[in-house]
Amino acid sequence: MEEIADKISDKISETFHRKSSSSSSSDSDDDKRSHGHKVPFKSKVYRLFGREKPLHQVLGAGKPADILLWRNKRVSGGVLGGVTAFWFLFEVLDYHLITLICHILILSLSVLFLWSNASNFINNSPPNIPEVVIPEKCLLKAASCLTTEINRAVDVVRTVATGKDLKTFLGAVAGLWVVSVLGSCFNFLTLVYVVFLLLYTVPVSYEKYEDKVDAYAEKAIIEIKKQYVILEKKVMANINKQKKN
Repeated sequence: MEEIADKISDKISETFHRKSSSSSSSDSDDDKRSHGHKVPFKSKVYRLFGREKPLHQVLGAGKPADILLWRNKRVSGGVLGGVTAFWFLFEVLDYHLITLICHILILSLSVLFLWSNASNFINNSPPNIPEVVIPEKCLLKAASCLTTEINRAVDVVRTVATGKDLKTFLGAVAGLWVVSVLGSCFNFLTLVYVVFLLLYTVPVSYEKYEDKVDAYAEKAIIEIKKQYVILEKKVMANINKQKKN
C-alpha cells in the first residue's frame, strides 16, 4: 500500500510540474511576441518631411507606387526601357515627335488596310477594330486636377511676392536657381529623362536605407534650422536699422 501511495504522489507531482512549465513557457512566448515583434514602420522615429506613413502609402499605395518602388520588376523594367527608348530616339537620333507619330500611323493604317482587303481572298476574318470613346468624366477630372495645381502654384507665387514668408521666398529662389543651372547644362528632354531616372532610383534606394537616411537628414535639418534662425536675425536687424534711419 505504501508503494502504491508513493507512485500516485509521484504522478501527481509530475503532472503539476508539466503544467507549471508549460504555462511559464507560454508566458515567455507571449513576452517574446509582444516585445520582440518588429514594427515595419516606427512612427516615433524621425522621418523625412515629417511623414507618419510608410513610403508606399505616401506615394499613393497604387500601381504608380508599385512601379516606382519596383514591386513588380518586369513592369518597372518595361516602363524604364520604353522611356529610355523614347529618349534615345528623340535626343540621340534626333528623331522628331511629329515625324514619329506620322510614321507609326502610316504603318498601322497600311497593315490594317491590307489585312482587311486580303481577308476576302484568303477567306479569313477581317481585323476587329474596336470603337474608342474617351469618357467625358476623365477629361473633366484631369482638367479639374490641372486647375487645382495651377491655382496652388499661383497662390505660392503670390505668397512669395507679398514678402510675408522669408522661408518660402528663399526656398523658391533656391529652387528656381537650381532649375536654371540644370536647364543650362541639359536639353529639356534630357532634363525630363534625368528627373525620371531620379524618380525611379531615389525612392527605392531611400526605402532600402530608410533608417540611415532619416538619421542623417535629422542632423542636417537641425543644422539648417540653426543657420536659418541666424540669417533671419541678421535680415530683421538690417530691416530695423533701415527703418530707424
